[in-house]
Amino acid sequence: MKVVPVLVRSDNYAYLLIDDKVNKALAVDAFDVPKVVEAAKKEGVELVGKLTTHHHFDHSGGNEEFARLHPGVPIYGGSNKAPALTHIVKDKDEFAFEGITIRALHTPCHTQDSICFHVAPTDGSHPGGVFTGDTLFIGGCGRFFEGTASEMTAALKYLATLPDATVVYNGHEYTAGNLAFAKSVEPDNAALGRLETLVQEHPVTTGLTTIADEKAWNPFLRLDSATIRKNTKTESGSEDEVMHALREGKNNFRG
Repeated sequence: MKVVPVLVRSDNYAYLLIDDKVNKALAVDAFDVPKVVEAAKKEGVELVGKLTTHHHFDHSGGNEEFARLHPGVPIYGGSNKAPALTHIVKDKDEFAFEGITIRALHTPCHTQDSICFHVAPTDGSHPGGVFTGDTLFIGGCGRFFEGTASEMTAALKYLATLPDATVVYNGHEYTAGNLAFAKSVEPDNAALGRLETLVQEHPVTTGLTTIADEKAWNPFLRLDSATIRKNTKTESGSEDEVMHALREGKNNFRG
């Protein structure tokens, strides 16, 4: 199994999920279809389907063009708000792509149809990965456009149950800004030094971190941190209140 990020627009990530034993690939959030097709040609793989993490245009906007170019292939997503889907998936639905098992994880908040896709080869040759769309970012999370703090708390806790070695493939290159915010709310977190090094050394950070890393440095997964609670003035608050305060803080952060 191989995952290739494809930068589209200014900071969006599409992906190729490749079974390199058969040289076939699924596209993920292929907004810019020509760019994704070119990446597939460069990798020498045949595009045989598509995964859609949610209906926002910068993630699902290429679905109709993809369907025209690849008639009859499956296009998966969480609701018909995303165009051209052939398969609506629900939480815990599993399906196979060649030698890769794909499991849908329903994570409503950013949108109510947000689906994260956990992928892992059946032969155990890769620790597995998760395409998180705009739910989980490296060092951050998505805005609550269609949901609540409680829903995001639940969504991120759900993702945190994945194996620690699971590689994170997120929807945008927001890591530098997320790092700055994380340092502002938890400056005593030594793990942020590792994230800072990552940002300094890699302009493309997706695919370089794991669920274990996110538990260590992502403030939205660290709702019990005394430092975060102090800096968000939620010392005695519920986890959802901490989540709400963090999201409001990030929305207004200008660091």
